[in-house]
Amino acid sequence: MASLESINLKTRQAYNLAAERYHELFHNEMNEKEYDRRLLDSFASRFHKDSLICDAGCGPSGHIGRYVFDKGIQVVGVDISDKCVELARHYNPKMRFERGDIGSLAFDDGSFDGIISYYSIIYTPKRYVSRIFREFHRVLMPDGHLLVAVKAGTTEGYIKDLLGIETEIYSTLFTEKDITRYFEKSGFLLEFIERRNPYDFEIRNERIFAIGKKK
Repeated sequence: MASLESINLKTRQAYNLAAERYHELFHNEMNEKEYDRRLLDSFASRFHKDSLICDAGCGPSGHIGRYVFDKGIQVVGVDISDKCVELARHYNPKMRFERGDIGSLAFDDGSFDGIISYYSIIYTPKRYVSRIFREFHRVLMPDGHLLVAVKAGTTEGYIKDLLGIETEIYSTLFTEKDITRYFEKSGFLLEFIERRNPYDFEIRNERIFAIGKKK
């Protein structure tokens, strides 16, 4: 198994290449995803105008964090890709974005009231994912909430294509049991976990969504 640092470097390089294509494909996707909108509405209802949310792995569009930001809640987007951060700042000039590794966040303990991790752990091998959950736990305030979204399945390994662009990136699918274990072993009380079928325009994997509270 390659080191986490080398895997993260490939993720950064891949998204530097694919950032513009990603934005082109997905920046308006929330318009077509009623389930996701309802989930984010429910998550956002836990916070208020003085809350601070981290959109961990915000991508080039920053659209998941912006959906919450538009409700009057402050959001900081973080992404490992320089190009993703550049584009996210361009398309969301009123929001704050920082380049960084979600497994080693440059924020103090207890900095955030909530974290959204929308498909951001799917580029990390399962053996390393607990590190990310522990980091999420560290930067959350007591009773802070974490929302995680992943693609369902049991396989992991390198793939040679990202959005039609030839590159190498690690891809991991998860089971509900996997996600439950990460939450519980990292000091979270799991409050919600659910699957949904993929929309017609999505990759043909079920999605898993989970929300937990920091103990």
